[in-house]
Amino acid sequence: MKSLVLKSLLVVAFVLTLSSCSSNATEDNAAKPELVQQFTYSTDELELADLINEYRVSKGLNALEIVNHVSFKSEEHNVYMIAKKVVNHDLFDQRSHNIMEVLGAVKVNENVAYNFATPASALNAWLNSPAHKATIEGTFTHFGVSIRIDSLTGKKYYTNIFLKK
Repeated sequence: MKSLVLKSLLVVAFVLTLSSCSSNATEDNAAKPELVQQFTYSTDELELADLINEYRVSKGLNALEIVNHVSFKSEEHNVYMIAKKVVNHDLFDQRSHNIMEVLGAVKVNENVAYNFATPASALNAWLNSPAHKATIEGTFTHFGVSIRIDSLTGKKYYTNIFLKK
């Protein structure tokens, strides 16, 4: 009887040891988000980046450095908005956390827009909105841009993410 109890305890102890080791091993080996280094910019995206920097410099602010990883995160959000047929800031916490972790950002903000024909018209709309204008004029050092077209409607979605390192 004692040997049966002892064997049972050994089996339980072994199972507990295995489950705790595998759990810790998984946590220790959790993958850090990867830096996206390649991003192909459209003419409109480059124009928007230039227009934002021209505006900032005209106000005595620093020009921002464009970061491919941030443009990729902006593009992901445009793809999400097109799929959902909505303009929003859903999942911003996840995007900003990723940018903070991967790039060491200390501050992240975002502007989105929808259905503007040109980058200049989207920027003009942002500048006519106090909250969006404050973001454009914020104490940022880097940014990313993405403009994607909904293939079903032909309407453009804009996401511009700003960060401070």
